[in-house]
Amino acid sequence: MKKKFNKVYQFKITLKGTKPPVWRRIQVPETYSFWDLHVAIQDAMGWEDYHLHQFEIADPSTGMKIEIGIPEEGYGEYGNTIPGWKRKISGYFSMENKSADYVYDFGDYWEHRILLEKILPGEKDINYPVCIKGKRACPPEDCGGTYGYEEFLEAIKDPEHEEHDEMLNWIGEKFDPEYFDPGDVCFDDPGERRRTALS
Repeated sequence: MKKKFNKVYQFKITLKGTKPPVWRRIQVPETYSFWDLHVAIQDAMGWEDYHLHQFEIADPSTGMKIEIGIPEEGYGEYGNTIPGWKRKISGYFSMENKSADYVYDFGDYWEHRILLEKILPGEKDINYPVCIKGKRACPPEDCGGTYGYEEFLEAIKDPEHEEHDEMLNWIGEKFDPEYFDPGDVCFDDPGERRRTALS
């Protein structure tokens, strides 16, 4: 059963280090936890959610940066990461505290800037979350971060490049770095994703 809410948070998510930038604009319910926001970001961007993630945001009560994500102790290590499902976005994001960093895949280290643009009344005829806009395709998983992505694009554009055929075989399909259609975005159920990810 979905929780009732009156407001939605509009975020712009920009993948740092991409030129021209890869970005998405999404609207999510005010009742969302950081885990729910993580799932929405993954789905809107086009990531596969194979890797760990982490938010870094200022705690409004202290002004200190905190880490929210999947606690490292869950993987046999000690850490200070707060479980994302235990913190609501409404307790941290506001028009006075509107930005955060989100890292996906600590190997490739995809850094995203999360910017709260607006807090709006929810519309009854819209099934939130929604992706309302965006530009450019999400990079392929495991391509080596922003530098690896640049090299990947160079290779697939140039038939004479020594890795051209290898990269096309690796991606397994035609890849258009300029393509993005918000209508293609399908949002998964965050609860189901959590049960699958942490089982």
